[in-house]
Amino acid sequence: MKIAVTGSIATDHLMHFPGRFAEQLLADQLHKVSLSFLVDDLTVRRGGIAANIAFGMGLLGLRPILVGAVGADFDDYRSWLTRHGVDCESIYVSEIAHTARFVCTTDDDMNQIASFYAGAMSEARNIELSPVASRAAGLDLVIIGANDPVGMIRHTEECRELGIPFAADISQQLAFMSGPDIAKLVDDAAYLLTNEYEFELLQSKTGLTTDVLLDKVDIIVTTLGKDGALIRSRSLDAEIRVPALRGVQSVDPTGVGDAFRAGFFAALSWGMGLERAAQVGSTVAALVLETVGPQEYSIQRDDFAKRIAVTYGDSVADEIRAHLPA
Repeated sequence: MKIAVTGSIATDHLMHFPGRFAEQLLADQLHKVSLSFLVDDLTVRRGGIAANIAFGMGLLGLRPILVGAVGADFDDYRSWLTRHGVDCESIYVSEIAHTARFVCTTDDDMNQIASFYAGAMSEARNIELSPVASRAAGLDLVIIGANDPVGMIRHTEECRELGIPFAADISQQLAFMSGPDIAKLVDDAAYLLTNEYEFELLQSKTGLTTDVLLDKVDIIVTTLGKDGALIRSRSLDAEIRVPALRGVQSVDPTGVGDAFRAGFFAALSWGMGLERAAQVGSTVAALVLETVGPQEYSIQRDDFAKRIAVTYGDSVADEIRAHLPA
């Protein structure tokens, strides 16, 4: 499969608060919150939703096309992604803004409070997908990840016009976008990917029920954290539930959802079914959860297969192992 991944490309500033946010928030005082959290760690990592997904796909042997907007400060990051199998030739470079910044604090319960500075990402609306598709001699799928909202709508409309299947992965922009605009991103999507909370928020803001969404979207994938993933579709006889990987040591949840998507779509590109795709996605997600930073992990074929075997069985591990790069 030839896959283009659109969305944010950013630098992540990740901090840890040695405590629980829940103990610092007073329910009857939320209308006038004024808090400062003393953190005990700060790491700066490469990130951004589209870049994280593309990086994971590259590790799994694909050559994804990354589509997004960055600043002139992107050279080192570009080199990193290129070395890990990502096609960066369709990235738009702003002449005036820096690459986006994500600033996030995580507490001991793996809850997060974050801010995002868009920077160059605001210029993603200037990117056209038609030249990307032409350069690639056609695209099999476009993943439309969280990005400049105008750009997300434009990319969705272009996919419909060009007849390219697309995956709606609205994630962090659900809180910002209006219900009608969110509905534009969902209609006719080949895939809709959210976590459990995002799915409820999407329904609340758009007024679309699960039944209506199943009529609008081919396949709905909902990640459930420690409870794994749920896949629903009108084309399935029954919903598919895939448990999360066993034996995971949680360190930092940043980028876990992106890693799931990387594994999920990589497995589909190998010709595997939805259940196997979710199993691969869950395994890549576990690797990210066990590291600080969304692109600080590696995939070792034997270790990857062993971890799959523990949760999903030896036959599943053998099937997936055959597709993993050496």
